[in-house]
Amino acid sequence: MNSSFPIFEKYSFIPVIAGPTASGKSALALEICRTAGGELVCADSMQIYKGLDVGTAKDTKEEIGDVPHYLTDIIEPGTDFSVYDYVSAALPVIRDILERGKLPVVCGGTGQYISSLLYGLDYGTGDEEAEIEATKELEEEFSKYGIELLYKRLEEEDPEAAKGIHPNNTRRVIRALAVQKALGITFSEKNRRSKLTGPEYPFKVFMIDWDREILYDRINKRVGIMIDNGLVDEAKMLLGKNVDRTSTCWQAIGYKEMLNYLEGKETLEQAADRIRIGTRHYAKRQLTWFRNMGEDVSLIKPDDPAVNAGKVLEMCK
Repeated sequence: MNSSFPIFEKYSFIPVIAGPTASGKSALALEICRTAGGELVCADSMQIYKGLDVGTAKDTKEEIGDVPHYLTDIIEPGTDFSVYDYVSAALPVIRDILERGKLPVVCGGTGQYISSLLYGLDYGTGDEEAEIEATKELEEEFSKYGIELLYKRLEEEDPEAAKGIHPNNTRRVIRALAVQKALGITFSEKNRRSKLTGPEYPFKVFMIDWDREILYDRINKRVGIMIDNGLVDEAKMLLGKNVDRTSTCWQAIGYKEMLNYLEGKETLEQAADRIRIGTRHYAKRQLTWFRNMGEDVSLIKPDDPAVNAGKVLEMCK
């Protein structure tokens, strides 16, 4: 673990503000940055896309102020971006912030991104050519036989990985099988071995611990605000760009429901209701992910961001 930077004379850990959607992560992370002179590193698998501002709840210019932001708006909609891609992009950014004597503050709700930083998971195979070839072969199988056959193979050969991957998540199913084909060991085993190297930097994860019903109420209100602020227009933009319907963007909660509305299959209110339901279910999955991290996640009570920022910084000393 590399901790030979001046900022570590004051802080022992890099704070990571994690948790479910609508929990107030950004407000807290921004306050920590302002208090400590920090810079924000996004850990959200949808905020990486350009032009998807409202539906992914990106911070507005007014909210950001003069706090530097990294890893938002870095790729075009429809572009694939894996956990390995994220770690490969995030670590150099974090290093640059540290080298300038600043405190990186990681913020986001994508559990895989955060776990990869915290535990030092390496999602590369070490043999790019072999993985590319394996991926190509598996994609050909998928085009011929569909995902069902590939997912069944994953269940048989790597049941541990299959439990954490939804059967409809084609990209992740193929990724897990491609890694196994390229390395000769299962995706799960590779992840276990990669943990032995440990993280690049010392991270400490915090989550605002809301009462479930209050969190769901916050989600319901946020969906209404998103629709008022232009979620429909962002979905129209994706349509205008002819973004592949199987891409991550269209599968994201909010956009896929808006597609049904734009195609006349649902009313706007019906689409909004499905977004609320889908977002609540997603928040539940996020909570499960972070709670499964056990003592590696410090829970903090909902409070004024300035108050909680002080608590987090104190716990990072």
